[in-house]
Amino acid sequence: MRMTPMSIPDVLLLEPRVMTDERGHFLESWNAREFAALLGASCEFVQDNHSCSHRGVLRGLHFQLERPQGKLVRVVGGRIFDVAVDLRRASPTFGCWAGAELSAENRRMMWVPPGFAHGFLALSGLADVLYKTTDYYHPASERALRWDDPALAIAWPLHELDGGPLLSARDRDAPGLDGLDIFP
Repeated sequence: MRMTPMSIPDVLLLEPRVMTDERGHFLESWNAREFAALLGASCEFVQDNHSCSHRGVLRGLHFQLERPQGKLVRVVGGRIFDVAVDLRRASPTFGCWAGAELSAENRRMMWVPPGFAHGFLALSGLADVLYKTTDYYHPASERALRWDDPALAIAWPLHELDGGPLLSARDRDAPGLDGLDIFP
């Protein structure tokens, strides 16, 4: 697996080795030993999630304050623009974001460590997103950060859409960085 640190070094873009022949392809999407070697520490995933979104749906930016989740995100159908925002107040990259296009075609994955908000914009007709998490979903500690907060200046590829993004009420009404409880 090839690893590329992003603009925030803790956020990683991962590209698995793909073996292709006339029958199709094979790739190893998860290997605990290899991932531990890349991270320099072991990582235990406890939950797998599958999200299906129509073109223009923007999900996020979400995080769990009390039981933060690390996420390994990949797309098995369609394509998305995936974003991680550093919410660790003591971090030199606090309030910064990293983003990349993930697709079924490019087979890239993004590692979003605990302490980050995560979200994505569906760019294809349908986008099937799978992600592993390092902690269980804990609704009581779920929080949302405003996707278009000017303090973040995320360069969402909205030019690829016919209109604005489709948002849940919770995401539309989420506070900006100034109004959030965040990590120490």
